[in-house]
Amino acid sequence: MDWMSYHRLDNIFGYLNYLAETYPSLVQLINIGASYENRTLYVVRISNSSKPDTQPAVWIDGVDHTRVGHITYIIQQLVEEPANAKLLFNIDWYIMPVVNPDGYEYSHVINRLWRRSRSNTGSRRCQGVDLNLGWSRIEHTSSNPSSETFKGSKAFSEPEAVAYSKFIKSKSNQIKLYLSFHSYGQLILLPWGYAREYPSDYNETLALANLAASKFRAFSYRVGTTVDLLYRAAGNSADWAKSIGIKYMYTVELPIRGFVNLFLPRLGRLGFQNIHTEC
Repeated sequence: MDWMSYHRLDNIFGYLNYLAETYPSLVQLINIGASYENRTLYVVRISNSSKPDTQPAVWIDGVDHTRVGHITYIIQQLVEEPANAKLLFNIDWYIMPVVNPDGYEYSHVINRLWRRSRSNTGSRRCQGVDLNLGWSRIEHTSSNPSSETFKGSKAFSEPEAVAYSKFIKSKSNQIKLYLSFHSYGQLILLPWGYAREYPSDYNETLALANLAASKFRAFSYRVGTTVDLLYRAAGNSADWAKSIGIKYMYTVELPIRGFVNLFLPRLGRLGFQNIHTEC
């Protein structure tokens, strides 16, 4: 593995299996289900406890929109960097590096900027659902299969969302911090996303996010709710996680510089004329 390129799914899963085989007392690879196209949905548990699944836990996920490939770097730093051993003290880590394996593979072989899953929507041209939406039936998300933010036919219509939600629910009493990584914008987003409303503990969770942002050196992040900083994004996974009782819930929009420098200059060579799906 290296972290200067976007790896194919087989390489990512090969690396995860290597870690599980090499560090069996630290890493467990958990199969939580299958995608629409029958690809395995993996969660990596990292714990040095003799009784894992009983400690406070951190959840991290990425690649529900196929665009973020850095989650394996976080895993590598936790497992293979001795200086980070202190981060494993009395904490379990559950990390899902690829929420959307079908869309991720499709983005490598067909359309580099594909955003959605690959399930059947009834439209031959417009396959898939935005896996960050469709977690409830609140309005302000698209019911149009041609939209990049299509939410699906019903709440939890996608097998990926069902498997993900079942696993999170099974660990919801453990999980104290929930981080979902996206690109791009240099933002730390808090619930709620469906309306300009605020959870009762908003000031407390905002203070922690501001403290984290103050530690960053290379990039400056803005902090606030999805609605305040962006737009309404109803039915998103972050709001759902907050609604089932996970207190510290953040969506992190990563910096633009890496996206622009690494990604956009290649579009002309790859034959893309815009940054939208074929829908």
